[in-house]
Amino acid sequence: MRLTSNQPFWAVKNGLVHSYPSLSEDVKTDVLVIGGGITGSLIAHQCIEDGFDTVLIDRREIAHGSTSATTAMLQYEIDTPLCRLIEKIGERGAVESYRACFDAIGVLQKLARRIRSSCGYQDKQSLYFVSGKKDLPWMRREFEVRSRHGFPVHWREPKEIRQQYGLLGSFGGILSDKAGSLDPFRFTHDLLEFNRHRGMAVFDKTEISRVDHGKKTIRAYTQAGPRIQARKILYCNGYESVEIIREKFVDLLATFAIAGESDKASCKGLENTLFWNTSQPYHYLRTTDDNRVIVGGADIPYQNAGKRDARLWQSAEKLRKYHARIFPKTVLKLDFAWAGTFGATRDGLPYIGSHPDFPNAYFVLGFGGNGILFSVIGMDMVSAYLRGKVHELTEYFRFGRY
Repeated sequence: MRLTSNQPFWAVKNGLVHSYPSLSEDVKTDVLVIGGGITGSLIAHQCIEDGFDTVLIDRREIAHGSTSATTAMLQYEIDTPLCRLIEKIGERGAVESYRACFDAIGVLQKLARRIRSSCGYQDKQSLYFVSGKKDLPWMRREFEVRSRHGFPVHWREPKEIRQQYGLLGSFGGILSDKAGSLDPFRFTHDLLEFNRHRGMAVFDKTEISRVDHGKKTIRAYTQAGPRIQARKILYCNGYESVEIIREKFVDLLATFAIAGESDKASCKGLENTLFWNTSQPYHYLRTTDDNRVIVGGADIPYQNAGKRDARLWQSAEKLRKYHARIFPKTVLKLDFAWAGTFGATRDGLPYIGSHPDFPNAYFVLGFGGNGILFSVIGMDMVSAYLRGKVHELTEYFRFGRY
């Protein structure tokens, strides 16, 4: 008998926050947002801010896709280290991408405060530690590059890491002053409810069967019959975008996470820091505002949901043992284990912008470990696009950049 849950921690913790109807009649709007996760909620919020009549729909219940599976570690560091990203796309694009993620943390913090969200947003630091001695030279170089470009970072030796956090097995690391964490499920619901009171229409359990991308008008047909007419359509549907985009532009990964009860004494010294390492695939860890520990990682290539879920308990045990190895004095009573599917790109950057096969449409696909912050950046980018302006990051986040 398993006493742990195979449901994502956030969805179980929050239960039914708000309920939304499915679409039952034809509607017209300025902007149609596809995707009711944290990305769709952020993009729809910006559309309302800019004065556009906005409708948001999701094929599932709100926030029950990747939003409920993410560990919601808010780090400006992209999956591709800055020193390596510079080699891939050049110094200007790499530094601007990192800086945009850095700024996005503050934007998210202010937004959570503005809508009075009960998502438990917390400012934190982030420790990126060396888990294998072979990684030490390039991590030293990473620290130097970040320092040179003005990011607030500090080098920590293994002894300092061990003394400050009780973390064993590191060979040093980069401590960043800027990071954060929140409950993504609660934040998504709070943001949608905030904007529903401002006139935004939200429909869940509404699946699109076909979209006609006209030169001036979008017509979306739902499986149940009702149609949506819009001037623009914004796809915020994450890895499910592979169902409609023909070319291969992202690799899908199955990822795993566990959450366990702890206590204040056990979490003391850890509560203000996010932890992740240089292993491939990397592991990551954070605490929550209710004294739980969340550990994630153990990614594998995604094949299908059945094979992913069949690996759940094996991967959960690996994550539990990993936590016990590096934090032997920290309590983690395993309560939740879950699996999710995420996308990874070759450069660690998202896809935000237009696609030649989809007139009058924009995509906001925040793949990788920085998906939430990429979505915050997407707010500014979509705002520019809808007003007929360009954005300085378009070149680096566009489709066909390889």
